Amino acid sequence: MCPVSLHGLKQMASPGLLFTCSTVFFFFFFLSFFQSPSTAFSSYPNDDNHHKISAVGFQKVNLSLYYDTLCPSCATFIVKNLAGVFDKDLITITNLRLVPWGNSFVNKSNNAIVCQHGSDECVLNTLQACAIDVLRDVDKHYALIYCFEFLVIEGRHNDWQSCFDSLGLPKKPVLDCYVSGNGTKLIQKYADEAAHLNPPHKSVPWVVVNNQPLQEDYQNFVAYVCRAYKGNGAPQVCKSVGPKIN
Repeated sequence: MCPVSLHGLKQMASPGLLFTCSTVFFFFFFLSFFQSPSTAFSSYPNDDNHHKISAVGFQKVNLSLYYDTLCPSCATFIVKNLAGVFDKDLITITNLRLVPWGNSFVNKSNNAIVCQHGSDECVLNTLQACAIDVLRDVDKHYALIYCFEFLVIEGRHNDWQSCFDSLGLPKKPVLDCYVSGNGTKLIQKYADEAAHLNPPHKSVPWVVVNNQPLQEDYQNFVAYVCRAYKGNGAPQVCKSVGPKIN
């Protein structure tokens, strides 16, 4: 996980001195387990309501992920773990929210956004915020973010534009959002949201289920989502998951 440096936040120093993150070898260990984006997300359903299910008292569980786009542990979680929301049909009862703002902050002296892993991360955070806003269908913007983060794991994050072509997703509206400055406004809203987390986030990835932070147990998010769901017609994974909740 990538911990927040409270001293760095107070001093508003340069990005390179602000934070520490887990070593790079962590995600290379898991690399052989990942699917490429083109095979993991090869097509999209045409029906916008394909995630809706008929259930008495049905209410989706909010699953929010606060993350930094170039944090190795965040990329690993998005590609290796969070994709299970779709693989296991958990998405039918889940309102998945991706928030590309974790250990970033706004420098009060010049109102500039400072990102943990430098300017490239600021660009990717903003692009992903635009993708979430423009590609409203969670299948589509998650597929794009999955592809971006897959490239991060491979050390090729600068090839992010290739994801649009490989997934058949429109590039122009996302880039227009970025160039127009709308992406910066979206990021600022995420910054305000993250600043009001209670309790404050300690590291990234920071996973919250219905306002409950999972903290160190974030990889066990499936169990928390299943427990929080109060409707009928829960997916099969909720019937097989054990009560392994810390």
